[in-house]
Amino acid sequence: MNDSFADVTSRVWHAIGADDADWPATQLTTTGPRAVLPAAFDVTGLATGAVVVATVAAEQFLAARRQSVPRAVTVDSRESCAAFASERLFTPIGWTRPPLWDPIAGNYRTGDAWIRLHTNYASHRAAVVRVLGAHDRETVQAAVAGLPAEELETAIVEAGGCAAVMRNRGQWLASAPGMATADTPPLTVVERRSTGAGPPDTVGEMPFHGVRVLDLTRVIAGPVCTKFLAGYGADVLRIDPPGFEEVPSLLPETTLGKRTAALDLAAPTDRAIFEELLAGADVLVSGLRPDALKRLGYDDGSLIAMNPGLIIASLDAYGWDGPWRNRRGFDSLVQMSCGIADAGATARGQAEPTPLPVQALDHATGWLLAAAVARALTRRLSHSVTARIQGSLIGTANLLYSLTPATDHLSVAAPNDFTLVETSTDWGPARRVPLPGRIDGVAAHWSQQAGPLGRHPAAWATP
Repeated sequence: MNDSFADVTSRVWHAIGADDADWPATQLTTTGPRAVLPAAFDVTGLATGAVVVATVAAEQFLAARRQSVPRAVTVDSRESCAAFASERLFTPIGWTRPPLWDPIAGNYRTGDAWIRLHTNYASHRAAVVRVLGAHDRETVQAAVAGLPAEELETAIVEAGGCAAVMRNRGQWLASAPGMATADTPPLTVVERRSTGAGPPDTVGEMPFHGVRVLDLTRVIAGPVCTKFLAGYGADVLRIDPPGFEEVPSLLPETTLGKRTAALDLAAPTDRAIFEELLAGADVLVSGLRPDALKRLGYDDGSLIAMNPGLIIASLDAYGWDGPWRNRRGFDSLVQMSCGIADAGATARGQAEPTPLPVQALDHATGWLLAAAVARALTRRLSHSVTARIQGSLIGTANLLYSLTPATDHLSVAAPNDFTLVETSTDWGPARRVPLPGRIDGVAAHWSQQAGPLGRHPAAWATP
């Protein structure tokens, strides 16, 4: 291993609930610069470490399934950082993708602080419009200019919207949600004895061949996890409500490798279909807020009763404890809340919020969740235990704070020549970032090209 990545890789490995004894005998090689992305934090180390642990965990599962010797794993830091910018680097060929951000999303100066409004979903934009009576950036700025930031944040959140005041690290840790999550790790894993079936007996060349993953994720973090699993052979079926409007610019990147179906979980017929899918799944990955599945009648007890061997993996924004556990949140908002955007501004000598160069909390959480799922599959196979996995963006932020960047991370020049590969989508051809990380003798491959939501039957693929 490139010694400059050894410490960060070890830290990230432990962050997914593993210890030194779990590290396989795999030959691991890390290549590339120690600093790729300019930031006040070790974003390069976080990206490289997250890709390492997911790829190693996938290789470990393949070795356990095939009862074979470990295969070599290689991870490059430039490729890992490119993956963390994948939604921005995605390039359509001959067609136009919608903008990544809604026109009024962004940072605004209030009467006493900076606030970020997240309006990529129509309902979240509508909440801002209701509170402020404004419809574009100019009128929004005029409306917030004299308002107290925290009162505005509360009003928008209570109206069903998404907003975050820029706090420094001390202010965050002194707040109730900050104190509740100060020690939150990126992931927690709780195991239980499994009476359910293990992976299918047929073992292919891909680590997750035959593994069924029910995908209830949105935006970036959860889809990154399930795209990785799909890339190494999992049958991933994404379920959304009929007519659900995901951020359209993300779909050409985040639906790669997945089949997508629509079910109304308030309708008895669709609930029966969903429960049949649950009974046949190996893994459920959810990006819904903590109490969302419970309100639908699918708490952990109900899920386990339907499928005793099910691995349940969930993620949220602000953690699973404290007053903000059910708050709507996104990467850019968590960076504002917990001090990252303020630290970036201070390091650059700027007054305006300065976020990370990529949405690293989203991407890292997705990769770490995938690593934990792969480890849980291995443990289910070898020890007859299954797992409940919980991750959060705020926990990943805590991990990032624990990593010490080299002094040159802030001044490094941002690359503009990342390698892209050609791909097909339902909208047309494009260039995208390839999956980083290599398992010797295994080529990642996605069986489904990216496309709209709800375009497939709500059924598992025929074996």
